[in-house]
Amino acid sequence: MSEPIRVLVTGAAGQIAYSLLYSIGNGSVFGKDQPIVLVLLDITPMMTVLDGVLMELQDCALPLLKDVIATDKEEVAFKDLDVAVLVGSMPRREGMERKDLLKANVKIFKSQGAALDKYAKKSVKVIVVGNPANTNCLTASKSAPSIPKENFSCLTRLDHNRAKSQIAIKLGVTADDVKNVIIWGNHSSTQYPDVNHAKVKLHGKEVGVYEAVKDDSWLKGEFIATVQQRGAAVIKARKLSSAMSAAKAIADHIRDIWFGTPEGEFVSMGVISDGNSYGVPEDLLYSFPVVIKNKTWKFVEGLPINDFSREKMDLTAKELAEEKETAFEFLSSA
Repeated sequence: MSEPIRVLVTGAAGQIAYSLLYSIGNGSVFGKDQPIVLVLLDITPMMTVLDGVLMELQDCALPLLKDVIATDKEEVAFKDLDVAVLVGSMPRREGMERKDLLKANVKIFKSQGAALDKYAKKSVKVIVVGNPANTNCLTASKSAPSIPKENFSCLTRLDHNRAKSQIAIKLGVTADDVKNVIIWGNHSSTQYPDVNHAKVKLHGKEVGVYEAVKDDSWLKGEFIATVQQRGAAVIKARKLSSAMSAAKAIADHIRDIWFGTPEGEFVSMGVISDGNSYGVPEDLLYSFPVVIKNKTWKFVEGLPINDFSREKMDLTAKELAEEKETAFEFLSSA
């Protein structure tokens, strides 16, 4: 057995964490021979609920869980971390302006970034899920100057999986027959799900998605809108936001960081835009296609971008630049 790794999940009493913690504990994220010390952080009013989650994790009798620690203190939670999954954030309330949401979250992610800087290992991998995820991730990274900014990523894998699945359903194949879809930009309704470079296995051979679907207006219209609005559609139906699918996407995202992406495949994640070749402004936390090897991501280079894509990629970059500006006004005063 290898040495245990320390993994933190924040918002640990919430419903995404409730779907995620078992996957982490049973070895399907970090591998079946990787022992784990699991650290659960939430706010003080949630500690009673968190105790219940702790009891359930104990009752799962998972051999890989060496210890489970439930806390409301950042100095306990962030100590010596190998991986931090920042799920907890201030949710948007009825009648709340996006600006108010940003302000509340800047405070949280500035504090958690500073705690990472002070207590975590410098090699820590930080995955931000709490919305607005891209800007929260940038805030945390800026607040942790001693941790490489490449170590921070935000979740757009749920959007990626949604796009993959929509194509698979349309063509009557399974989701793993579809690869190399891309989510560009913000994890918001301006994101751009792009299948210009995606491939699908049909009758034993790989073909481009546009060629396979043979319905350009669907691909440029309804398909994009469905993926962009999927989160809202789930809330409307369930009266709760996506939890099972979000937890599955987080597990996929972290597993790919840990073990790398399969040969010939790329995935989408929000990463720092510095040095990209797609005309996205520097210093934004933007979702790109990446390949991962030795726990290090690289941009997928050289994909041709048509005018339709360009416009959509610029639109979501503009939204991210505006969010960043608002957040940084608060950051200096927070």
